[in-house]
Amino acid sequence: MAKIDGDSMEGAKIFHDSLVVVDRSRKPSSGSIVIAAVNNEPLCKILILQGDHVVLKSANPAYPPRHILEGEELSIWGVVRHGVTSFE
Repeated sequence: MAKIDGDSMEGAKIFHDSLVVVDRSRKPSSGSIVIAAVNNEPLCKILILQGDHVVLKSANPAYPPRHILEGEELSIWGVVRHGVTSFE
């Protein structure tokens, strides 16, 4: 499980302070919502694969896509399978 910090995935109904269940055994594909790290910074984003190019996209249009540049370290921790939101 992972706790979400921020509102960049609200369009996918993943809200600030939500808990998400992450499947580390599932292979991510383009369009998967993933927990990733770019240069050790954890992120929850939509994975977009464009040939050799990788983009991490938010589900909130207020945030620009995060293009992974040559030399940056990308690690995909797993695919988000479920979300839990607290209403308190």
